[in-house]
Amino acid sequence: MKQNFTVRRGALDGVEAFLTVAQHRNFRKAAAQMGVTPSAIGQAVRALEARLGATLFLRTTRSVGLTEAGERFLSRAKPAFEELVAASEIARGLGQRPAGLLRLSVPRAVVSVLLEPLIASFCEAYPEVEVEIAVSEKLFDLAAQGFDAGIRLGQFIATDMVAVRLSPPFRLIVVGSPAYFTRRGCPAQPDDLREHACLRLRRSSGALAPWSLEDSGRELEIAVTGPLIANDFPTMLGAALKGIGLAQVPEPVAADAVRTGRLVEALHPFAPVAPGVFLYYPSRRQMLPKLRAFIDHVKSRSEASNKGQSDPAGPRRRSRKRS
Repeated sequence: MKQNFTVRRGALDGVEAFLTVAQHRNFRKAAAQMGVTPSAIGQAVRALEARLGATLFLRTTRSVGLTEAGERFLSRAKPAFEELVAASEIARGLGQRPAGLLRLSVPRAVVSVLLEPLIASFCEAYPEVEVEIAVSEKLFDLAAQGFDAGIRLGQFIATDMVAVRLSPPFRLIVVGSPAYFTRRGCPAQPDDLREHACLRLRRSSGALAPWSLEDSGRELEIAVTGPLIANDFPTMLGAALKGIGLAQVPEPVAADAVRTGRLVEALHPFAPVAPGVFLYYPSRRQMLPKLRAFIDHVKSRSEASNKGQSDPAGPRRRSRKRS
């Protein structure tokens, strides 16, 4: 049978009074230290003794001493109470200034493209905050897994999250190596993809993601086939660079490889626009200063690059709260 163990309400009442009297061996001095009357201290101690069922002090008109029960209670209660006071100070500090451990859940693709320069400047600005980056393609329950915030593509963020833009909207592009196109030719229409080796993405749900394209404003989803399945964009990009097949990836992820000619874009007119990358978190009401500082830092860093971009993030974007 399940049992419920709880701290009885009022169980700590009188403990501070007891410890202060035990320190001074004097009710009047204890009262002066705590800023209350000697009568109030006496009542608190008597209530504690009644609750414990044991006398803690030996009182005479000239002195105050501890009983055996009092000595044993003091030996255990004093370090425990000091730990509670220390814990309170730590919690108060975390609630008043940016400090402590900031845990972020992020996909691997955004680490080098977006996160590294952002984290470097944030750590320099807030040296009392430690940043932990958990790289995973899974969509975690942030609160249940102990994360302060996450970073994801806008279309994958639940509508009850608060979202802060990290990047402008960008295209999802189809790329391949020059060697691949020499060997297999270049697709001219979306339907041509059925004859090509296409690298596929397995979502955190376990489902294989179809390739998304657009044709004159009409959304297309194509179930492609190919030799490799991965669960993140960098792995797909690496395979495309080796000529294994075509990959559909966010344009910023492939930008450097396309610029240097190691990859070539195909099906340019059919590339859809994704909402962009967002920082997201559960609620403003429970926000600690460390997260507030990170959000403000994100906004200040991205304001210039996002100037002139519309915040609602384009096609297929669902409405959600804004920070």
